Amino acid sequence: MEDEVQAILEQARSALAEPGADKNLLRARFLGKKSRLKILMKGLKDLPSDQRPSAGAALQKLRAELEELFSRERGLPSDGKKAESKKEASRKTRISRATLETILDDWSRPGIARRIGYDHPLRRTTEEIISIFRALGFGVAEGPDIEDDRHNFTDLNFPPDHPARDTQDTFFIDPPDSENPLLLRTHTSPVQIRVMEHRVPPLAVVVPGRTYRSDAADATHSPIFHQVEGLFVDTGVTFAHLKGTLGYFVQGFFGPEYRTRFRPSFFPFTEPSAEVDVSCVVCGGTGRLGGGSEGETCRICKGTGYLEILGAGMVDPEVFEAVCRRRGDRIFDPEKVTGFAFGMGVERLAMLKHSIEDMRLFFENDPRFLEIFS
Repeated sequence: MEDEVQAILEQARSALAEPGADKNLLRARFLGKKSRLKILMKGLKDLPSDQRPSAGAALQKLRAELEELFSRERGLPSDGKKAESKKEASRKTRISRATLETILDDWSRPGIARRIGYDHPLRRTTEEIISIFRALGFGVAEGPDIEDDRHNFTDLNFPPDHPARDTQDTFFIDPPDSENPLLLRTHTSPVQIRVMEHRVPPLAVVVPGRTYRSDAADATHSPIFHQVEGLFVDTGVTFAHLKGTLGYFVQGFFGPEYRTRFRPSFFPFTEPSAEVDVSCVVCGGTGRLGGGSEGETCRICKGTGYLEILGAGMVDPEVFEAVCRRRGDRIFDPEKVTGFAFGMGVERLAMLKHSIEDMRLFFENDPRFLEIFS
């Protein structure tokens, strides 16, 4: 076998060395299906078992040497793919460098624009809200997006049959009828309870965060939205303190010319409760466009001159009692301390301040929209 392998290799070398040799025909002759190499490889099974390993190794070596021989003669790498000569590669490299130098030296060519990101308007609005309340001495607290029923509803004085506890309004993680089920918080108010469980009065905090409700997405609703909650607890806190605090916020956020209006309302966790309105950002509080009583009715405030921006009220004594039960002491005894709370939607405030008509724009992250706020 060794002699025959060597003879085939010598024949291939001699054939390739002849002038005018057809490389393709010779390759088929020595490596094709009818070549002597293929015949010998098919005959391996007929050899004695003790000779097969050495014979197989010799034939594999012969095939590798023939592949290398024909590839070298054709200017190809051993896997049969076309190889570029060093001279050609060098020429292309010189051309590429020359072209690059020409481009770099041409200072009249326009630059490559690199688009950068922008602060999201919801983030900017949240930070602006927080900064106004920080000036009044409020700190910042945060809580989990996944809440339990006790913090989200029970300790905030929601009765068991309240509509907000229905699956049509709330995203429940656990079955709603299980004991203290987990859910996606429907407001940032649960952080009020968490703060009072671990701190003592006086305390003043604002709570920014995402909230979730089972709403269909449209121009004014979204299943995910953002709120900023506020809580102030101390001895002798009155509704006048609440009005003064929110009046300061409105003028700091919208401008000194804006007025506030408080309307009686109801929330389970505050008593008394109020809806807080601000003078219309479009008509300036007149209810009419174009000035005077003869102007067209403002379609934003529908002629009232005011727009609702948040809910507020004095902390309900039942909320303080729930905190006392959880703490096991009377630090938040409603006979000794009082407080106020408020909550506002960040999207609504941003829409009013920047005249944005569709809430969905905040979640699409279109650079053309975001760069307006850069």
